Amino acid sequence: MTNPYSPTRQATIEEARRLLAQRPIYLDTETTGLDGRAEIIEIAILDWDGNLLLQSLVKPRFPIPDDVTHIHGITNAHVREAPTWLDLWPQLQSILHGQTVGIYNADFDLRMMAQSHHFARIPWQQDGLSSFCIMQLYARFYGERRYNGFRWQSLAKAAIQCRLPLANSHRAVDDALLARAVLHYVAEQGK
Repeated sequence: MTNPYSPTRQATIEEARRLLAQRPIYLDTETTGLDGRAEIIEIAILDWDGNLLLQSLVKPRFPIPDDVTHIHGITNAHVREAPTWLDLWPQLQSILHGQTVGIYNADFDLRMMAQSHHFARIPWQQDGLSSFCIMQLYARFYGERRYNGFRWQSLAKAAIQCRLPLANSHRAVDDALLARAVLHYVAEQGK
């Protein structure tokens, strides 16, 4: 970890405080994989206080690979009767529109949302969706250097490093709660 008094760390703490002042909501997804064919099979959105705004399984186009089920525990039987992304999107859109959204590894979740849109034949537009990446913010706070910046820390590592009592279960609600806790941890340093 970096020097607790470094300018980068102090600036990151101030950024976390500014983000919290915007009363963000939090989003997490679970997917069928990581590649260009992957799509969302679970999504959760929490409000500012960590209360559940939405949690839903999502029925994918293709079966969930066994190796992916091993990670998050979501089976094909779980999603068989779930709404499709096309069915769920209007509700998601109404929750997300105009909000500031905190996401741990925002690039990944936003890419999965775009891919799920593509497969559902919905035009992907981020209009009204203002997001920030808690993982990138935490990397600057933690301060482990790499060749071109700061090394990203997994959500599980961040939880351990922050001594947070929440588990990284690889389920959307739990991981959104954990991401929220990481942001609060960073913002509360030096108080």
